[in-house]
Amino acid sequence: MTKNVSLIASGLVQGVGFRFSTKMVADDMDVVGTVKNNIDGTVSIEAQGPDDVIDEFIKKIKQGPSAFAKVKHLEITENEELKNFTNFSVIG
Repeated sequence: MTKNVSLIASGLVQGVGFRFSTKMVADDMDVVGTVKNNIDGTVSIEAQGPDDVIDEFIKKIKQGPSAFAKVKHLEITENEELKNFTNFSVIG
C-alpha cells in the first residue's frame, strides 16, 4: 500500500543542508513529495511511497539527513489523501 505523511522537523534543521539532504534520501529511496523551510525555524516534509519505504524514510529523517542537522522533534501525521507527486522537490 502507498502511504502519504506530513512531517514537521524541529531542532537544528535550517541552514545545515537539511532540505537538500532530505531530497537526496528521498531520491535514493524513490519517495516522492516536497520539503520546505517554515518561517518558525521548522522544516515541513510531505512524503509519499510504499508503507515500508516511508517508515524507513521517517527513521532516516529522525536521525538527521545531513551531518550537521539535529532533529529534536519530528511531528508525524498520516494523510488519507494521496497526491499526484512525480518526484521529490525542494520548495523555496
